[in-house]
Amino acid sequence: MFVMKIHPYKPVFVMLLALLYAGTGMTQLRLPFVIGSNMVLQRGRPVPVWGDAPAGEEVTVQFKQQRKTITADASGKWRLELLPMEASAQPADMIITAKDTSIRLQNILVGEVWLCSGQSNMEYSMRKNSKFEKAQRCHACPELAEGSPENELKKAGNPLIRIFLVRTDYSKPHPLRHQWDTAAGTPLKDFSAAGYFFAKELYAQLHIPIGIISSAVSGSRIEPWMPPAATTGITASSKDTGSNDGATGKFYNTMISPLAPFALRGFLWYQGESNCFLNDTVTYTAKMEKLIGSWRRLWSSNTLPFYYVQLAPFYYSRSKDGRPHTEQTLAEFRRAQTAVLAVPHTGMIITTDLVDNLEDIHPAYKWEVGRRLALLALAKEYGVKKAYSGPVFQKLQPAGNKAVLYFEHTGGGLVSSDNKPLSWFSIAGPDGVFVPAEASIKNNTVIVSAPGIAKPAAVRFAWNEAAQPNLFNKNGLPAAPFNTLEPRRGDNRFVDSQ
Repeated sequence: MFVMKIHPYKPVFVMLLALLYAGTGMTQLRLPFVIGSNMVLQRGRPVPVWGDAPAGEEVTVQFKQQRKTITADASGKWRLELLPMEASAQPADMIITAKDTSIRLQNILVGEVWLCSGQSNMEYSMRKNSKFEKAQRCHACPELAEGSPENELKKAGNPLIRIFLVRTDYSKPHPLRHQWDTAAGTPLKDFSAAGYFFAKELYAQLHIPIGIISSAVSGSRIEPWMPPAATTGITASSKDTGSNDGATGKFYNTMISPLAPFALRGFLWYQGESNCFLNDTVTYTAKMEKLIGSWRRLWSSNTLPFYYVQLAPFYYSRSKDGRPHTEQTLAEFRRAQTAVLAVPHTGMIITTDLVDNLEDIHPAYKWEVGRRLALLALAKEYGVKKAYSGPVFQKLQPAGNKAVLYFEHTGGGLVSSDNKPLSWFSIAGPDGVFVPAEASIKNNTVIVSAPGIAKPAAVRFAWNEAAQPNLFNKNGLPAAPFNTLEPRRGDNRFVDSQ
């Protein structure tokens, strides 16, 4: 029997062996690229293991005390499931054996596994740390007590945090594995910063192995991450195709589908800039719903959590792409993102405070993006009793010439982050014309008014691409942008007075 021992620290040697044996035809047992040495297996759930082998041949998988056998079908496909396991920081080997071949995967842990995906702000790598030292503002970053995490690459090295970077050429099985890596050194340089800091915060709270998979492409729209034909019935937002165009299935087929059914806890998503440029609004809501549903079906679970990032402030209206954008283009897109929260087991973080330059679509504060995503996951998935959201508008109650706003997720109480009057509120009367408003905090509510508005009918907050408002809770988390007026088709009222 030919035995392939996949050493976790000799990838070049391993790949040369793989090419050699693949060329001689000696290696017929193959695994998907995501199954490899150093990986983290999801605790508490069945763990699928699958691959290719000669048709009709028995394949055995052995891991710790478990030993399972399956017969490859007529097309050479096989799949089995290991029973759920408890978290374990004790490294173990997995041995996969067929008639003439045995593969040994080393240094495997059991813990929590998450998949992060999207476009450039999710792909934004740890090597892009030059912006960290220039970061000027962040209201809830514990790292800032010791300076921004510009030296994280030098400090990182927790052997219980493992990373796997999906590249666009990883869609086919390989004779030997593309191994996972410890989140340190050269592998970490190319890895998603938001994904890494999410994993770091999860480990700090849970103290068990964390595995994070990054599968993101700069400039990508949402459509390529959806399965073929998933956009059927959804009106196209633009005829423009762009470099990473809207070809449905382009990245789903090569960078998402090959990962399934690798056992996961859930998904993280940071995408939308490319679709915002296309003036996507209600259609984006429909696309996100289709994407979430298709990914959950791929993993055969309609409850896998899907947590995502609302877009940060940016001057879309100043872009020179030839499309008509206004200062409210981003606000309307955010409304579309917020509407996705109607899908069960979803959550969204706010980033209005994480921008220093409104002409930079790639803000530097990825460590805080990762931390806020982790707060969401810790509260909803792991029962950690900790604030995970800033204030979220609940209802408006008129009181004479004032509007009283009530919020959820007030945490330790509402606060102005800079101790200045609340900013970026506007109010409209029955005539539908919004004007800048004065706003103040009273008994954990916000009182909004403006001269000339005798009967408030609607309030908007942070309804502008440049808005970086100062309404927070005392836990350091920003309030979500909102418009108390629900959009109505054909309703052209409620415009800004400027």
